Amino acid sequence: MSGLVTGDAVVLGLQPARLPSRALAIVIDLVVVWTAYLLVSIGLAVATASLDEAAVMAVSIATFLLVPVGAPIAVETLSHGRSLGKLACGLRVVRDDGGPIRFRHALVRGAMGVVEILMTFGVIACIASLVSARGRRIGDVFAGTLVVRERVPAARGALAVPPPPPWLVGRFSGLDLSGVPDDLWLAIRQYLTRMRQLDAAVSWSMAQRLAGDLSARTGTPAPEGVPPAAYLAAVVNERQARDARRVFAAAARSAEADDRAAAAAGAYAVEPSRAPDTAGQDTTGAGIGSGPESAGPAGSGGERRGSSDQGSAGHGSVESGSGGGGGASWASPGLAAGNDTGVAAVGAAVPIGAPGRPEPVEVKPPSSTGFAPPA
Repeated sequence: MSGLVTGDAVVLGLQPARLPSRALAIVIDLVVVWTAYLLVSIGLAVATASLDEAAVMAVSIATFLLVPVGAPIAVETLSHGRSLGKLACGLRVVRDDGGPIRFRHALVRGAMGVVEILMTFGVIACIASLVSARGRRIGDVFAGTLVVRERVPAARGALAVPPPPPWLVGRFSGLDLSGVPDDLWLAIRQYLTRMRQLDAAVSWSMAQRLAGDLSARTGTPAPEGVPPAAYLAAVVNERQARDARRVFAAAARSAEADDRAAAAAGAYAVEPSRAPDTAGQDTTGAGIGSGPESAGPAGSGGERRGSSDQGSAGHGSVESGSGGGGGASWASPGLAAGNDTGVAAVGAAVPIGAPGRPEPVEVKPPSSTGFAPPA
């Protein structure tokens, strides 16, 4: 890894490319460039066959400067340091500070590459790369660039917030975090994820400053004897725990609401049972007052007599009716027509044909009572 430290005291984790990978990338680039140069040269030779020797020489020099020299410079400038060979090998040219290169960097590298690679067949470039600690050739030294590997496996947990000490977990459960802005949370998280890459003195000062800002926002000073980095990690852990509890509670309420909605939808989706067919049955109310004798005092006396007979059937006694009409029958036409239960109960309590009881009159039910439910 490169030991380069930026102005923010961050150690860049750049892995310089070594000679084998750089040599393979240069070979791929040279094959592509010289193939294009030969094709262009053949085309220009055919096109300039009628010109004199001086013109042909000028065209040849211009073609050499544009294709083998100018093309790599243009490609590295437009692609920010990634030619075809470097792209295939997972390499990239960057500045010493890790930033992307510009035209002047590519121009210096290309001009020195003519001497290092083309004129000496890469001997000077190989020797310089072997001698340099970071594998830089002379063009990289003059241009202030570095060839690095882009395909570096990321370390596991590199961006994870480190957990707080166990004795600090849950200690800040009563802390008011509503006044902490999002940009301060972001700064604290970035510091915690990169604090191992910082210088020790710089890391301590940044932790103290962030802890002071956090204490001012929460209104509670940091505990004595607790390192500022541990305090920040514990507060971030408390915020994450609160967010997790809030999310789980919302999910539980949503699931409960969905269950209630599904239960209600299932209850409404049940097919209603068919109503019983009562077209051929007459209720007691339908029978009462439906016969011809129900109109008038005699019918009223008969109705009351029928109700009294039904209520006294279980007691073994029969009360006399209170209605008028001395020769009225004791069973109302409505009961005789629509309610056999009353007649059977009366018959069971007082035998038909007993002394003082007239014979029941058989009354045919009318064609329509007006209260029976429709068929």
